[in-house]
Amino acid sequence: MRKLLLLFAGLAYLPPALAQQPAKKPLDHTVYDRWESVTSQKISNNGKYVLYQVKPQQGDGTLYIKTSGNRTVGQVARGDSALFTADSRFVVFAIKPLFKDVRQAKIKKKKPEEMPKDSLGVFALETGKLTRYANVKSFQLAEKASVVAFLTMQAQVKEAAKKAPTDTLKKITDNLLNAKKEAGTLSVLNLQNGALREFAAVTDYQVSKLGNRTAFAVSAPKNNKTVQSGLFVYDLGAATPKRMSAGKGVYKNLAFDDAGKQLAFTAEKHPEKALAKPFTLYYANFLADSATALLQPGAKGLKAGWSPSGFGKVLFSKNGDKLFFGTAPDPIPQDTTLVDFEHAKLDIWNYKDDYLQPMQLKNLKKDLQRNYLAVIYPKRGNQFVQLEDEYLRDSYMADNTNAEYVLAVTDTAKRISMQWQGSTLKQAFLVSTLTGNRIAINPKAAKSRFQISPNGDYAVWYDHATQNWFSFAVATRKTTNLTGKTGVSFADEENDSPTDPEAYGLAAWAKNDAAVLLYDRYDMWKVDPKTGTATNFTNGLGRKNKLRFRYRMPVEEQKFIEPNETLWLQVQHDDSKEWGFYKKALASTKAPELVVMAPMGYSALLQAKDAKNLVYTKSGVSQPADVYVSTDLKKETKLSAINAQQQDYNWFTAELVHWTTPKGYKATGVLYKPEDFDPNKKYPMVAYFYEKVSEGIYRYQAPAPTPSRLDIAMFASNGYLVFTPDISYTIGEPGPSAVEFINSGVEALKKNNWVDGAHIGIQGQSWGGYQVAYLITQTNMYAAAWAGAPVVNMTSAYGGIRWESGQSRQFQYERTQSRIGGTLWEKPELYIRNSPLFALPKVQTPVVIMSNDADGAVPWYQGIEMFTDLRRLGKPVWLLQYNGEAHNLVKRENRKDISIRELQFFDHYLKGAPAPVWLEKGVPAVEKGRNWGLDLSKGNGM
Repeated sequence: MRKLLLLFAGLAYLPPALAQQPAKKPLDHTVYDRWESVTSQKISNNGKYVLYQVKPQQGDGTLYIKTSGNRTVGQVARGDSALFTADSRFVVFAIKPLFKDVRQAKIKKKKPEEMPKDSLGVFALETGKLTRYANVKSFQLAEKASVVAFLTMQAQVKEAAKKAPTDTLKKITDNLLNAKKEAGTLSVLNLQNGALREFAAVTDYQVSKLGNRTAFAVSAPKNNKTVQSGLFVYDLGAATPKRMSAGKGVYKNLAFDDAGKQLAFTAEKHPEKALAKPFTLYYANFLADSATALLQPGAKGLKAGWSPSGFGKVLFSKNGDKLFFGTAPDPIPQDTTLVDFEHAKLDIWNYKDDYLQPMQLKNLKKDLQRNYLAVIYPKRGNQFVQLEDEYLRDSYMADNTNAEYVLAVTDTAKRISMQWQGSTLKQAFLVSTLTGNRIAINPKAAKSRFQISPNGDYAVWYDHATQNWFSFAVATRKTTNLTGKTGVSFADEENDSPTDPEAYGLAAWAKNDAAVLLYDRYDMWKVDPKTGTATNFTNGLGRKNKLRFRYRMPVEEQKFIEPNETLWLQVQHDDSKEWGFYKKALASTKAPELVVMAPMGYSALLQAKDAKNLVYTKSGVSQPADVYVSTDLKKETKLSAINAQQQDYNWFTAELVHWTTPKGYKATGVLYKPEDFDPNKKYPMVAYFYEKVSEGIYRYQAPAPTPSRLDIAMFASNGYLVFTPDISYTIGEPGPSAVEFINSGVEALKKNNWVDGAHIGIQGQSWGGYQVAYLITQTNMYAAAWAGAPVVNMTSAYGGIRWESGQSRQFQYERTQSRIGGTLWEKPELYIRNSPLFALPKVQTPVVIMSNDADGAVPWYQGIEMFTDLRRLGKPVWLLQYNGEAHNLVKRENRKDISIRELQFFDHYLKGAPAPVWLEKGVPAVEKGRNWGLDLSKGNGM
């Protein structure tokens, strides 16, 4: 006894560092708004400065401007969309209004023109001076000069809007064809000398790359004799702007050539009451006093009834010789004699239509703006060539826009099969910008994705049928198999869907199209697109060590790899899930050199244009994604330090777990534990799943109101184990596959004494929601279940529409995620066997369903079927229907609401906490909007 007393006395005098620290508090729903993330990091061209934003989930963010050595040179509240100037001397950015001011304006239901406006901020890096300009709607920074143009708007009282037409087509057409941009004051600021010029009543503007000229359109107010309508060009070296085109109208698609010596635009100057308003293409070279009409409606060479489009992008080639633009059929005049309430309103579905009516309506705005690529040569007598048409309407230009050919792809007359295939067969052509001649790349339509090389010398594609990459040489018109002799597969080796496996992808091109880098599962291959000669660029290191090598060019706007460039190769280990980087020179034959490998997550690298400095974020399970700068990824400088409050909360750990399924499959998952985990205690557990998620084990997961998923941080902090198993699928058995992997993983974990096997829950959203619904018909091992947007009846969902795209759902069941592998009439037994609906009488698990009435991915009546049937069977079931919400919750207030309800539900069934009112009694419709039922009932714990 004396020894024990002395021991306790000694413990009473432990040094402060060894004394027991107070227990950390669990996360709660009040923490969300202030939890921060880093975004929009950029590095100056000279590598000396880095900027990034720190944003809370809700509230005002901060723009930080620092040296690469972590000296703060600027800190701007609410700075946003920041850009460095090309000379690395200034930062230009928007300054957002205060969050509280926007909130109050919304509460007061202010009109859009009365809402708080952005400001423009200009920060001088050498002096630290910040200059602000108020009420800014937009700004443009010259790509290669310190010149910024911005449009300022004053609050205006608009005329009462006319009643919008109820006919959708007419409403969209009116809005598109007759819309006029609101005018404001354009300011052009030369940051080098501070010179500022202002121009009134501007509706649109464009700054040249070199900053030497700014073009702008003016719409003069009525009865204003001091402002002239038209298209003007302001030359920084001139005293006054030059009017290049006179008259009121709509001026669009303003475009300079790279040298700022040529300008093109589209415009229509028809009377305001004109029923049809086709556009004209204009051109100016600044040697003349005004722009000339290059191509007008009805011009020679144009298809009859066609004209230049007001929606087509106008673009000069790099050498300035070619001018690309869009053409389109003339707008159809509106019938002003048609009385809205006297004509029928309907959609007519025809089995011959290329696209289903819902898809046509979904793409209506895009189709009304559709235009077809053409090219004209202002320096060659306005030679005109039409490149696209109704048959060949999707084309892709090489980064080298001087190239003679563009790549054009078509699926015309092959689109109906999209309904059950999910994709279409395509034919590709090279179209000459000189003659319009078309060279067929693949005479027979195929399931392929075609790309054009940066220099325009090759078309390349992955062919799903042969699972190989091919090239087509422009010069020789020869097709070459690039991967057939490598001896490895370039198709997804883990594909478990009844469809052709996808390619791992194309990484990048070398300069002058000398080589292309392609991925297999692990390695990268350097291939000569001309001969097909292929070498394993990563020397087989990937497959040998289960490392997945991937690459992204680190310099912004970089299009190809220089011959002497060293590549930073990002890797992830298949088994450990660790991330890291290797490096290797493009010309080297040696194996890649390991730089770093760690149980961390890395973002892609961002490199300065004219320096070796690299910027990236690095994060871990308990380490937020902060900004770092380095030249070698070994010695690094940390620039940000967000979420200091995390140290006050009980966080969590993550570990990989492995088990063998009943059929002998090797399985992997992630187990998250509370930071204060005690192996002598028992913990309730929630399994959350989708398909495969273990690769994200080292991703930082901030507590956040959920759009529908499980908030792992919140649950682990509050004393739950969270288990996320990977699932592999057998075709035709999506439901049994979920049972195979999820249930066996849970059973394996239940062998640990610290898992409370009697209190395990499951949660899933969408495909995960389907799996939740299926699992509770197969076992009673779960004490509670939460199914978000589930499909429970594949037979009724099969022929439905995905309303967010307008596409039929058939392809999903036959070919992709649902993995049935056949039609409903070919394999009815599989549709029934995999549909939870037909086994609902077996359900014993309390379940909450979220099914929202604006869901565009899953028919929301599927949730209703599940609810009403379980209700009839007397099972404990609840349905949450968020009004006007989609498949995943978008509105933050709804995300917060479901986060509270989800934790309340599992707390009740897995921890014995009192049930909330909504769970025990419900919320009658007469109390909607006044009582949310979140209060806890008294004395009704388990």
